[in-house]
Amino acid sequence: MIQLLAPTHWKDYELIDCGDFEKLERFGNVTLIRPEPQAVWKKTYSEQDWKKTANITFRGRSATSGEWVKKNQSIPDRWHVEYKNDEVAIKLRLGLTSFKHVGVFPEQAVNWDFISSSIKKFKTPQPKVLNLFAYTGAASLIANAAGAETTHVDSIKQVVTWANENQELSGLKDTRWMVEDALKFVKKELKRGKKYNGIILDPPAYGHGPNGEKWKLEDHIQEMMQDVVQLLDEKEHFLILNTYSLGFSSVIVENLIRTSFPAVKNLETGELFLQATSGIKLPLGVFGKFCNV
Repeated sequence: MIQLLAPTHWKDYELIDCGDFEKLERFGNVTLIRPEPQAVWKKTYSEQDWKKTANITFRGRSATSGEWVKKNQSIPDRWHVEYKNDEVAIKLRLGLTSFKHVGVFPEQAVNWDFISSSIKKFKTPQPKVLNLFAYTGAASLIANAAGAETTHVDSIKQVVTWANENQELSGLKDTRWMVEDALKFVKKELKRGKKYNGIILDPPAYGHGPNGEKWKLEDHIQEMMQDVVQLLDEKEHFLILNTYSLGFSSVIVENLIRTSFPAVKNLETGELFLQATSGIKLPLGVFGKFCNV
């Protein structure tokens, strides 16, 4: 049974509307217009409503970069938001980057809830969690806040520094930061005989390691999955595989997990989306996840 899941209780985030390859969204008290390649339908609200509501608009110069146009120059380039569920709370520093991102992927809040609830079910006093392709660290901090000994791996030094800022802002400590190619790190951990109770994978479609290593999702994800499942603790574990790629379906994710880990139990697969206030749904990737306690 394929699931459709969306965050339901994040007060500091709201997708207001989307369409015509753009999205109108609020992070805290800042409202943005950003490009959205999946939004191929017409906007529900009028252009006038969008312009009236937005504080900042991203104008693309190329496929990978652009600039932010502010309605008022007093609006800061950086600001903070909070996320909390029934078990944990974290704070995140957001910022306007030249490649349209602000430092968080809001649809991932669904996976954050799964991480914290899974950790809370474990009998292991301080379970170990590995977050690969970990970006600015929201999932790492959720795991940390839930009581896990957390290892955060990303190939870009600047985003790991950003994640550390988020840790300090959240009043947390002791996350293990690793600036390294994810696939290489996993292979090293296998040789070391390491085991983890939780593994989180949110790989990009394309990427590069710190030494120029190339990552292409369809070329490397099978090898990655076959390696990471060997790092799972046999008794208590969870795993999340999340992909944002137009060519990937939840059936592909299911097949990847089942062929890599035939003993999998409680597997759930589906699609993540954001529910807009206007009524439209914005699809934002597919997932597979399981928890064994």
